[in-house]
Amino acid sequence: MALLKFLFITICILWLIKMLVRLLLPLLFQKLVNKAQQQVNNQYREQQRPYNGQNYNNGKINIDYIPPKDKEARAADKAGDFIDFEEIK
Repeated sequence: MALLKFLFITICILWLIKMLVRLLLPLLFQKLVNKAQQQVNNQYREQQRPYNGQNYNNGKINIDYIPPKDKEARAADKAGDFIDFEEIK
């Protein structure tokens, strides 16, 4: 009799766990999906924000830093024009 009681209680507990998982897992997954979607939307807004502001000058270029040229690059600038050619066989 004790074995039947144990099996009945175990089956009831497993059935309750199964029902709770069926109810709670979809809610948990939906919450995770909503959170991920909100993060993606926030990142998209952050990327779009500088372009929507008043500081955006349409058609103008702003250069913040020009690296200095080394000696070899300056020598190549003064070397003259180079002509590309193709070999004809």
